[in-house]
Amino acid sequence: MSRPNDAAAAPALSVSVIVCAYTLERWALLCDAIRSVGAQTHQPVELFLSVDHNRELFERATREVPPLLADRAVAVRVIENRFDSRLGGARTSAAELATGDVLAFLDDDAAAAPDWLERLVADYADPRAVAVGGAPLPHFESPRPRWIPLECDWVFGCAYRGLPETKGPVEHLIGANMSIRRAALLSWGGFHSDNHDDMDLSHRTAHAFGPDAVVFDPEAVVAHFVPTSRLTWDYFWRRCFFVNRGKVAAFTSLGEASNLRAELRFGLRSLARGLVFEGRALAEGDFYGPVRYGVLVAALALGAAGNLAGRLR
Repeated sequence: MSRPNDAAAAPALSVSVIVCAYTLERWALLCDAIRSVGAQTHQPVELFLSVDHNRELFERATREVPPLLADRAVAVRVIENRFDSRLGGARTSAAELATGDVLAFLDDDAAAAPDWLERLVADYADPRAVAVGGAPLPHFESPRPRWIPLECDWVFGCAYRGLPETKGPVEHLIGANMSIRRAALLSWGGFHSDNHDDMDLSHRTAHAFGPDAVVFDPEAVVAHFVPTSRLTWDYFWRRCFFVNRGKVAAFTSLGEASNLRAELRFGLRSLARGLVFEGRALAEGDFYGPVRYGVLVAALALGAAGNLAGRLR
């Protein structure tokens, strides 16, 4: 597949923002996400709210979401997921209708910093960039438990220790805060996975355009809400196990684009990095350091068990 031409990488790229929602329980958070899009220093040409199989939410959003951006020159469209699938289908439904050169995806429980789109668009000035993602920073409803290692913030859909500290290529973007050139995404038919849509996008982009085409910019920030209900061991271990069990099917659908080596490298680097940081924390008097490292080891073991269970299925 050919790489986008230089003209497509010009600074004047138009952006369509896509937010997906499935429940009324996040209504207040959804409204905050929509307002944060309206407050961008680089205004998108349109905002899609794609509702995932919830008629009541669709009807309320149709009435109440467009007025949230009534004072902005942003076209607001509320649509329904036209596929039988869930998040991946909802995002693809909007992507097929979007007109922007770049599609920027924001979760319904994440609020973007005012310069979020400005930073993402600037990164596309490099014609090698095909997909660009930023850092979803956790916004905890209650204080962060001391036993959770920073390497495991991916459990909450947030940026984790181990991602590049400066802008550069990365193997896996995070779905709460990512973007891609529209032509590239549609060239392979949109998202092929629901629970692993970010991995699907990242691996297909790298396979089609090379590893430098997937870029992480830690300065493109959104605040990703983490409710208290997710700060428990029960939620943590289930995510580690079941996310990795589900990845088996996602890797199968990726075909030649799958990159299991990236997952293995992440695990090995996390163990080495965690040993250094938590060892240093213990030396400085933080006795939770060994606890966090033990949790990190357990998380990787649960991930491996989930992968095995997925293969056995």
